[in-house]
Amino acid sequence: MSENSDAPPAAEEPPGPSSGLRFGAMSPEAYWRRNIVCVLALLTVWFLVSYGCGILWADKLDATRTPGGGIKLGFWFAQQGSIFVFVLLIAIYVVFMNRLDAKFTGGKS
Repeated sequence: MSENSDAPPAAEEPPGPSSGLRFGAMSPEAYWRRNIVCVLALLTVWFLVSYGCGILWADKLDATRTPGGGIKLGFWFAQQGSIFVFVLLIAIYVVFMNRLDAKFTGGKS
């Protein structure tokens, strides 16, 4: 008898962190470890700038004023500075991940 040709082919599982698959010189475990360390570091900076400078240390930062406008620094961080830092952190993450992906894949796209 012939095989059932109506049955869909068995789906292969995508390679995960423990699959042993290697691209370039880095294992998937090392890739994810570096990714998570980067994310945690960037989230820590984001928390310190947005919550710390905008709320916790705002009174101390208000003693300093921004050049040109004379706006209190604590108020500026709460309204604008944390957003600027967030956008900068996104750019840093993009550059970091592009380099990490290039290292992981051995420079292949």
